[in-house]
Amino acid sequence: MIPLVASARTDQGRFPLGPGTRVSGPHAGLARELLGLDARGEGPGEVVLGLVADPSLGPEGYTLTVTPDRAVIAAAGAAGLGWGVQTLRQLDAPGGVPCGTVRDVPRYAWRGVMIDVARWWRPVSFLRSYVDLLALHKFNVLHLHLTDDQGWRFEVRAHPSLTEIGARRAESPAGHAREGRSDGTPHGGFYTQRELRDLVEYAAARGVTVVPEIEFPGHSQAAIAAYPWLGHPSAEPVTVRTSWGISSQVLNVSDRAADFARDVLDELSDVFPSTYVHIGGDEVRGDAWATSPEAARRVASAGLDGPQALLGWWGRLLADHLRGLGRRAVAWDDMLDHDPPEDMVIMAWRGVDRIEAAARAGHDVIAAPHTHTYLDYAESDAPGEPVSISGPLPLETVYGFDAGDAVLGMQAQLWGEYLPTKERLDYNAFPRLCAVAEAAWSSGRDLGDFTRRLTAHLPLLDRLGVAYRRPYDQGAARVHL
Repeated sequence: MIPLVASARTDQGRFPLGPGTRVSGPHAGLARELLGLDARGEGPGEVVLGLVADPSLGPEGYTLTVTPDRAVIAAAGAAGLGWGVQTLRQLDAPGGVPCGTVRDVPRYAWRGVMIDVARWWRPVSFLRSYVDLLALHKFNVLHLHLTDDQGWRFEVRAHPSLTEIGARRAESPAGHAREGRSDGTPHGGFYTQRELRDLVEYAAARGVTVVPEIEFPGHSQAAIAAYPWLGHPSAEPVTVRTSWGISSQVLNVSDRAADFARDVLDELSDVFPSTYVHIGGDEVRGDAWATSPEAARRVASAGLDGPQALLGWWGRLLADHLRGLGRRAVAWDDMLDHDPPEDMVIMAWRGVDRIEAAARAGHDVIAAPHTHTYLDYAESDAPGEPVSISGPLPLETVYGFDAGDAVLGMQAQLWGEYLPTKERLDYNAFPRLCAVAEAAWSSGRDLGDFTRRLTAHLPLLDRLGVAYRRPYDQGAARVHL
């Protein structure tokens, strides 16, 4: 069972969960689908779903009571019922589900996974399959990194060139970026608003909220390639970036650029009902602002200390607009140094100290330190590991991370530069994502017990077609970054 439940008691006997098992109660259809049961339900045994008024369970807690003739899942809402079904699904084994009682409540409200679809476009079918994997492990947030220097993936009807031009690059790096080689193959793709609405609906039914991210004002070269007036004067035409790393291209601070950003957020908020919208804000190289007359005028008119304060100007502008739409801005912790509004959620990635700094400043915090949650990092330093951006980050380090009690939650990151295929992403994600799932849901830590349960869990990943790292503990490095 991953993640570990809060409490459990085992009784004598087993419940024979089979194709003909009946299902009744709220959301019975989805429960049938997740459990692989027939719609007719003419066999023995019954799964009963029920809503209860139990404040101690919170919005996502549940109880599961299994006897030889039925399994009863009780929760305060749909999310808890769904997590109870996922627990029942994992408990199913040859001979049936062990009888007993489970009472389970998550530690954190935000249990997320970020997937980068900007560096490599990925089909909607892939995203749906990952929603299913996230739900199986009781993650409740899929953070979609939709735009970056190397591609714009979100359809914006007010600005069609974002996808007509910004969604395609001429080629991609081959091997590690430091080798300076290219594959010579064009790459592109984007998601229509209809496709994303369907994905949001699919995920919501499984207890997963899709949180979109549009990068502002850095990591914006694809947008500037589509609309050069968003950037700064350049001797050469700006094209969608074909190398990894940090671009010097940043949005300018004109009223027109600000209106563009508001347009994007308006359409984004129309597609994604999530309370939270991620606005990026990381790794902004402000060289162009330092020499821009327009930036100097903005600094003067806004009463800023200098061009370095324009990142904060962008952050406040975007957060204000989202607040007017009934949403909350999320930003990477780079924004913390630039006077962010108090209601901005800080996603702390640059280290554990940034989690503490954001919490001290009064922000809701999502713990995402690269030292513990960047699963695009290699798991070991063994010679046979695939090319990765950094590492090693072994499973033991991931599992041992405790974000503390002062955070909204925690999140794993799967940056895409070196994860171009499903197989590569699976390899880096699993089984370390199982460790993140337990760190986000469960309060205790016992590495030995976790690895025993993980070994028993891998056959389920096999049946689901997950190309995880095999053997998962090969070449394990015992140090973290």
